[in-house]
Amino acid sequence: VQLVESGGGLVQTGGSLRLSCVASGSIWSPNTMAWYRQAPGQQRELVAKITSDGYTNHINYADSVKGRFTISRDTTKDMAFLQMTSLSDEDTGVYYCNLEWRHYGLDYVFWGQGTQVTVSS
Repeated sequence: VQLVESGGGLVQTGGSLRLSCVASGSIWSPNTMAWYRQAPGQQRELVAKITSDGYTNHINYADSVKGRFTISRDTTKDMAFLQMTSLSDEDTGVYYCNLEWRHYGLDYVFWGQGTQVTVSS
């Protein structure tokens, strides 16, 4: 399985960005796709995750991004998106796409290479 992120870049404070992640390979469903970020000198942290069970999407956000970020996915294309608005310098970091599922008691976890988001005034 491979994950490829895109959409990062340099944006001014208060601006918006939309990240995309496309997964390819043998993917088990249901699964969870998520966005994590890692700021310089800090641990990687969960930003948002979306679990699709074929009927509904279950979504969770970090408190720091609630109301500003929106995660979505296109299960037909194995893609996930992160719409980010009202960006601040605290949102600067490398954003990683994550895909996980459990199958017969085993956890499968995959990561993308990351895309840099820099918020500057």
